[in-house]
Amino acid sequence: MLLVGMLDSPYVRRAAVTGTLLGLEFEHRSVSVFRHMDEFRAINPLIKAPSLVTDDGTVISESLLIIQHFEDLSGRSLRPVEASVRMRDLSLTGIGIVAADKAVAIEYERKRPEGQRHAPWQERIVAQLHTALDLLDAAAGRGELTAGPDLLPSDIAAAIAWGFCRFVTPEFAPVERWPALDAQASACEALDVFKQWPIDRE
Repeated sequence: MLLVGMLDSPYVRRAAVTGTLLGLEFEHRSVSVFRHMDEFRAINPLIKAPSLVTDDGTVISESLLIIQHFEDLSGRSLRPVEASVRMRDLSLTGIGIVAADKAVAIEYERKRPEGQRHAPWQERIVAQLHTALDLLDAAAGRGELTAGPDLLPSDIAAAIAWGFCRFVTPEFAPVERWPALDAQASACEALDVFKQWPIDRE
């Protein structure tokens, strides 16, 4: 299998970390959807990161679907079995994904020429990001987000979203405002599986 996309993407990184934790072997290729559009188009005409090319050549887009395929292949999931814990994990995973989405949106807005930026929209996505980070920090403070030993999808999503925020939009994610989330994410980043897939713009 081939996982395609840059590791500065929280979606690529979440898929890579999850696949590794599930014990799967796959090749990774750093291809930018911006700087290497023709190369990416040749792999997936949608130019969507991450993209997974399966052993039979099938291309799967979207990180959630790639992770679902990883679960199918491994015959297991990182999600907890107990219903109430599983539901909480689903909720927190969604919040982590929203945090990543809004940080990506902020980054894309900054790529627009200044005259094309819409201040009310920028304020809205920053507020959404901060709400998501508030919720994740509260969960980390309650011990609902941890760094293992058995990482849940919500742990991974929260840590990767926070790492992405600190990497690309640090001015919108001061450590002192969300210390519990920062501590949880820092503990995750110290794990071998996170070190194997570091944030990278190479």
